[in-house]
Amino acid sequence: MKLTEENRESTDASRGRKGKMTLLLAGVTLVSAFGSSFQYGYNVSVINSPAVFMQEFYNHTYLDRKGIPMESSFQTLLWSLTVSMYPLGGFFGSLMVGPLVNKCGRKGTLLINNIFSIVPAILMGTSKVAKTFEAIILSRIIVGICAGLSSNVVPMYLGEMSPKNLRGAVGVVPQLFITIGILIAQILGLTDILGNVEGWPVLLGLTGIPAVVELLLLPFFPESPRYLLIQKGNEEQARQALKRLRGWDDVDDEIEEMRREDQSEKLEGRLSVFNLFTFRALRWQLISIIVMMMGQQLSGINAIFYYANDIFRSAGVNENNVQYVTVGIGAVNVFMTCVAVFIIESLGRRLLLLAGFGICCVSSAVLTVALNLQATVSWMQYLSIACVIVYIIGHAIGASPIPSVMITEMFLQSSRPAAFMVGGSVHWLCNFTVGLVFLYMVEGLGAYCFLVFCAICLATVIYIFIIVPETKGKTFMEINQSMAKRNKVEIQMDKEKLNDFQPAFETLKKNEEGYSITGL
Repeated sequence: MKLTEENRESTDASRGRKGKMTLLLAGVTLVSAFGSSFQYGYNVSVINSPAVFMQEFYNHTYLDRKGIPMESSFQTLLWSLTVSMYPLGGFFGSLMVGPLVNKCGRKGTLLINNIFSIVPAILMGTSKVAKTFEAIILSRIIVGICAGLSSNVVPMYLGEMSPKNLRGAVGVVPQLFITIGILIAQILGLTDILGNVEGWPVLLGLTGIPAVVELLLLPFFPESPRYLLIQKGNEEQARQALKRLRGWDDVDDEIEEMRREDQSEKLEGRLSVFNLFTFRALRWQLISIIVMMMGQQLSGINAIFYYANDIFRSAGVNENNVQYVTVGIGAVNVFMTCVAVFIIESLGRRLLLLAGFGICCVSSAVLTVALNLQATVSWMQYLSIACVIVYIIGHAIGASPIPSVMITEMFLQSSRPAAFMVGGSVHWLCNFTVGLVFLYMVEGLGAYCFLVFCAICLATVIYIFIIVPETKGKTFMEINQSMAKRNKVEIQMDKEKLNDFQPAFETLKKNEEGYSITGL
C-alpha cells in the first residue's frame, strides 16, 4: 500500500505532535492512583504504629473468651499472620489480574477492586467493638488482594492511555501515591493522632475512603482505548476515548498504530502465563521484568525501614521523637518519587534504574561499615543516618517506580496482562519472603545483612546495563522491535516469513520513492 506525498506529510506532522497533559488525563491519573495505589502504601505501614495496642487487644479478647491470658508464642503467631497475610493477599491479587482485565477491562477491574477495600475497611473498623481479632487477619488478606490488583492494573491502565512522551511520568504517579499512602499512614499513626488505644480501629478503617472516592468518580472517565480497539474491536469507542484524552480530534496516527498492533495480535492470540514463559520472542522481556521486580523487593528497602529507628536512637534521637523522624524519612520518599515524575522523560528509564540501584548498592555497603563502627567512632552514627536517607533517595528515583513502567512498555496488548501477572507475583512473593526470613538474617548476620542487599543491587545494575534497553519516547511496537535481535528473532515484513516472529509487526520501510507499509 503506497502513501501519497500529501498523506505522508500529514502522517509525519501528526507523528511529530507531542501529547499534552489534558485535564481529563490528569483527572483519571489522580483518581485511579488515589483510589487504588494510595491504599497499597497506606496498608503497608498502617499497622506499624499501633502494633502494641493491637496486640493488647488480641490478648484481652482471648482473655475474655478463654479466661486465661494468651501465650506469648501464640500472640507472636497471630501478629505474624496479621503482617504476612497482606503480601500473601497481594500475590493472590496478582494472579487475578489477567482474567479480570481481559474480561472486565482496566477501568472495570479497578471499580470491582474497590469491593476488596471497602469490605475489609468496615471489618477492621468495627473489629474492636465486635471483639474479634480474626476479622483483622481476614481483612488483611482481602485488602492485600486489593493491593495486588491495584499495583498491577493502575500502571497498565494509565500506561495504555498516555501519549508516549508522557507515558513514563504518568507511569510513576501510582508509585508516588504509594509513597504518599505510606506517609499519611505514618502521620495518622502518631500517638497524638490515631496511633493509640482508642484510635487504631479508625486508623485501619480509613482505607475504605479512597475506594469510595474512586467508585464515585472513575465511571466518568474513559476505558483504555487500546483495550476498546484491540480486545473489544470497537474502533469508534476507542477513537472517542482518545479524542477526550488528547484534547484534539486528529487521533488517526494512534488509531493506525493500534490497528497494526491489532493485526499482529490476531496472529498471536492472547498469551497466557504459560505461553509467555515458552514464547521465544518475549524471552528477554520476561527475564528483565523478573530481575527488576526481584531487585526491587530484595534490595533491602524493608531492612532499611526496619533498622531506621535503631539507627536514629543510636544517633541520640529521643525515643519519643523517633516516630517523627520516621515521618520525615517518609516525606523524603514522597519528595524524591515526585522528582522522578518530572525527570523520567528527560533522563530516561534506563539511567534512573542504573542510578537508583547503584545508589542503593553503595549506600548498603557504606551503611554496613558505619553500623559496625558506630560503637567506636562517634561520627559513624551520623554517617548511618546519611546512608539511610541516601538509600531512600536512590530507591525512590529508580528501583521503586520504574519496573512497573517497564512492564507496560516492554509488552504488547495480548501479552501485557500475563506479564503483569508474572511481575506482580514475583513482587509479592519476594515481599512475603523478605518478611519471613529478614528477622533470621538480622539474628544471624546483624548489620552484615546489608552486604547481601548490596550484592543483589550490584547484580541488578549489571543486568540492566547489559540487557535492558531505553524505552523513552518509543511506541510499544518500536520497543518490541528493539528487543528482537536479543531474542534472536527477526521481524519480517513479508507474509511468507511472518511465522518467524509472532506477533509479526508491520513496519515502515523507507525507499527512494517515499514510504511503503508492508505486512498484512
